[in-house]
Amino acid sequence: MAELLMIKPKWRGWIHTVTAPLAFAAGLVLVLLAPTAELKTASAVYAVTGVLLFGVSAVYHRGNWSPGVKMVLKRLDHTNIMLVIAGSYTPLAWALLERPKAVLLLWVIWSGAVLGVLFRLMWTHAPRWLYVPIYIALGCGALFYLPDFFAASVPAAVLICVGGALYIAGAVFYALKKPNFSYEHFGFHELFHAFTVFAFAAHYTAIAIAVLG
Repeated sequence: MAELLMIKPKWRGWIHTVTAPLAFAAGLVLVLLAPTAELKTASAVYAVTGVLLFGVSAVYHRGNWSPGVKMVLKRLDHTNIMLVIAGSYTPLAWALLERPKAVLLLWVIWSGAVLGVLFRLMWTHAPRWLYVPIYIALGCGALFYLPDFFAASVPAAVLICVGGALYIAGAVFYALKKPNFSYEHFGFHELFHAFTVFAFAAHYTAIAIAVLG
């Protein structure tokens, strides 16, 4: 089983390779259509973190890198997960929450993201059972403000929940290293990547509703 998990499936990295330019285009549209300078800035933060997530992941997983380069890309790949969580919160909080609540939530989430980035940079080989729950905990920060999100926009709030559930499901697949539909073509890691795309799409739609609605 361990030897099979070491095989690099042929789909490895392709899902995020295709998604990266789509995330860039979608983010650009969101920034251009946002009605105020503040919302344009918040949307730009989200767009940049999304492009970083998928772009770095594509480079990391598609290439055959030397150990040194692979380690650098792995660190960037894992830290970008923290950034896209905080990046997703940014336009949602700014568009849907009262200003004091938005500021507080963003301070907490971005502080947590920075600490998470430092943790992953300093401990690259941390066990999955430790760092995966950190991702989930950071992503669940919105639960405290869920009533406010629902009060502001039911469709956006529902999509926030759907996206969060998809991210968590993908994280569980990643942590458990299963299921593996095909060790040669499409394993647990590819399923994890697919669920990040589905979750990102749900949150993008929620953000578009919040920012443009």
